[in-house]
Parts: sequence; C-alpha cells; structure tokens
Amino acid sequence: MHTNIENNLNPLRNKLKHHSLYKKLSSINDIQTFMELHVYAVWDFMSLLKGLQQNLTCVSTPWLPKGNGQTARFINEIVHGEESDVNELNEPKSHFEMYIDAMEQIGANTENINAFISSLKEGNSVEEALNQQELPNNVRQFVRSTFDVIRTGESHKIAAAFTFGREDVIPDMFLSIVEEAEQNSEKNRYNKLTYYLNRHIELDGDEHGPIALKMIDELCENDPKKWEEVNEIAVHSLEMRVRLWDSIEEAIVNSNQ
Repeated sequence: MHTNIENNLNPLRNKLKHHSLYKKLSSINDIQTFMELHVYAVWDFMSLLKGLQQNLTCVSTPWLPKGNGQTARFINEIVHGEESDVNELNEPKSHFEMYIDAMEQIGANTENINAFISSLKEGNSVEEALNQQELPNNVRQFVRSTFDVIRTGESHKIAAAFTFGREDVIPDMFLSIVEEAEQNSEKNRYNKLTYYLNRHIELDGDEHGPIALKMIDELCENDPKKWEEVNEIAVHSLEMRVRLWDSIEEAIVNSNQ
C-alpha cells in the first residue's frame, strides 16, 4: 500500500527535488540564511521521532511491554541513528547538534534557535516559544503543523509525517543542496555541513527510509481508513515542506537585495 502513496506523492516530491531554492544557494551568505530557517525543521523532526518512540516503546517506569517488538525495533534503530550518531570527529552527537555545529562553522546565526530551545527548557510551550521568534509565517506554520500531528497521539499519522514528509524525501532534497555547495569556491568551509548532509543521505536513503516504510506497513496493516489518513498526512506534510522552501528562497532573495 505504501507504494500507492509514494506514487501519489511523486508530483510533490519532484517539486521539492527541483525547487528553485537550490539554485539560490550560491554563496556562503545564502547557505547561512538557509540554515538559520531550516534548523527549525531539523529540530521539530526530532519531536516527531520522539512522539513515535513514546507511542511505540515504553519510555517510562515501571516498564511495560508494548506488544509489538517489530515496530519498537524499527523506531529504536532510527532513534539510535538520529539522537546519538557520530560526527566527522567520531564524537557521539544528535543530528540536531551536528547541524548547530555546522551553522557555527560557516558563520550562521544560532542565537535565535538557541533562544528558542532555552525558552522550551524554561517550560514555555512550542507556541509560546515560536511567538518569541521573528520568523517567516511559513516557518511557524511548518512547526505548528508538525505538532498538530504529534498531538493526535495516533502512531500511523505521526509515522506518515515522519516517513513521507521528512525521512523519505530528505535524500533527494539534501543531495541537491550538497551539489550546489560543492560548486562554491569556499567549499572547505562546508565540511561539517557536507558531512551532515551526506550522513543523512547515507542513513535516510539506505537505512532509515526503508525501515520507516516497513513501520508504516506494520502500523496500518489492512486498515483502509488508516491508509487514507496516512496519505492525507503525507500530502499535507510535503505541501508544508514546499511552503517552507518557498519562504527560505524568499528570505535568501531578500537578503541579497
């Protein structure tokens, strides 16, 4: 069934793969602007992941069996890679922290995202923390839509946003970005970023993507209503990603004027 959904998503996937944003990534300043806005999507992806882990495994005490070792194994394998991967120095780090390191290396502003994280640590809600940020509306809406899905508490819906809206499309999107970055004369300043991107391509294309698709199959089985909802969430997630890319492109164009 997931093959049918992937076929339905092909027009949106192609729109993302060939988005004009990638052609705007031609200077260090462009990459900085991209990362300063995209980092919110890197962060909220981790929340999708943890939402799935909370649903599909036991993360509280006393421990209790969840009853499906297959889906628990799927999500734990992905958590291991996303939350405790190794960076280019072979140091264990989450992909979010690796992204922040890459931002710092190329001189992107990390003050906003760090303030956002600090606000959450202080106990503010995601909405309150977003309202404290000066962000394009599509960036706010992207994060809000992610948490709308998480708040449903329904594993197949969260997995749909995770798999089709994020993991499954990241290799295509990031490969385009890497290709643009490698054409830049200052490419030696991208080594943390290119490591991060190539690591995503390796994990998401070869490992996490196929695992996530199996997880969708396990969660939906032969339930037509669940498959219909997965398709709806998948389409909406990709539409939100296109809008996010539109906003980042607009920000890059404005910064160059």
